[in-house]
Amino acid sequence: MISVYIHWPFCLSKCPYCDFNSHVRQSIDEDAWEKALIHELQRTAELTGLKSLQSIFFGGGTPSLMHPKTVGKIIETATALWTPSEKLEITLEANPNSVEVNRFKELRQNGVNRISVGIQALNDLDLKQLGRLHNAVEAMKAIDTACSTFDRVSFDLIYARPGQTLEAWEQELKRALKFGTSHLSLYQLTIEPGTAFATLYARGDLVLPDDNLSADMFELTQSIMENHEMPAYEVSNHVKSGSECRHNLVYWRYQDYVGVGPGAHGRLTLDDKKYATRQKKSPETWLKSIKELSHGDEEVLELTPHEQDHERLMMGLRLLEGIDLNLLNLPLNETISEKALDFVIKEGYLVQDGDFLKATPEGRQRLNSVLRYLWV
Repeated sequence: MISVYIHWPFCLSKCPYCDFNSHVRQSIDEDAWEKALIHELQRTAELTGLKSLQSIFFGGGTPSLMHPKTVGKIIETATALWTPSEKLEITLEANPNSVEVNRFKELRQNGVNRISVGIQALNDLDLKQLGRLHNAVEAMKAIDTACSTFDRVSFDLIYARPGQTLEAWEQELKRALKFGTSHLSLYQLTIEPGTAFATLYARGDLVLPDDNLSADMFELTQSIMENHEMPAYEVSNHVKSGSECRHNLVYWRYQDYVGVGPGAHGRLTLDDKKYATRQKKSPETWLKSIKELSHGDEEVLELTPHEQDHERLMMGLRLLEGIDLNLLNLPLNETISEKALDFVIKEGYLVQDGDFLKATPEGRQRLNSVLRYLWV
């Protein structure tokens, strides 16, 4: 089995909290980008051979800025190179601006069957502070349009925003649930190095809720979502049963995926060896490399069994289901500290349930710290 990730690196503006590989450009030669992306898919398919295609995910940047026909050509190429599964999931990330929303119907006609909309907030003041180009009315119209166009819809919200209270977040989350989508991604605002927010935060011009309030917001989120039968199947992703994002499960279950586009990462098993791939980050450098070298790779690294287990644990512990220890290459005590594992289990952050190692609700809330503590 295999999945495909397509990275479209362009945005209309750079959000101050975002550390993704996204860029603002005045003009884009979309024909050249279409040819380059298709070239990379074809080149990678020669390496992987024929496999069952589980999912395609268009991320960014803002892939809804792509012309729907470009999206369609890429889907057509991928489904010709690999054998599409009966439940092939094709997701595209979109912003709720009117130009992009007006493309939803055509995107559906060109093969997209799942849409993920970057709403982030449902009030104008916070949207402006987050650097978003849409307002709350546009956000709500976008969700309505998405729900009437696609069978599967998700949207994102960010909480623990500057000045946000527990009561305000509760009301906003309950308002979001009224749209009736089957999937919600709920992220706590974090300060990422190199972002505009990082600069403001360092100067003291941006103040976030303190750790106690942020923890209360996390716990409130879990409670509300569980009461609405949309529990977290991953740290920040909530779902009605059966509507999990199949593509993201590929990442968290450490399965194979192709990464194409500037800065895109991939994980491929070739001749029983696991490789980490990463493409050149700069859009112009990536495009030039394909023209001159016939590939956009920055590096292709063979992963040792220990590195694979490290990554599998790091990703799998994000999931409610946890990780099947039988899938590890090495005994668990050769990947993580046995003494540290005993401690975090005793403290209630992890639990071993038969062959599965899982993070508890308290552990998922502190997962980054738990993982740093465990590594050998």
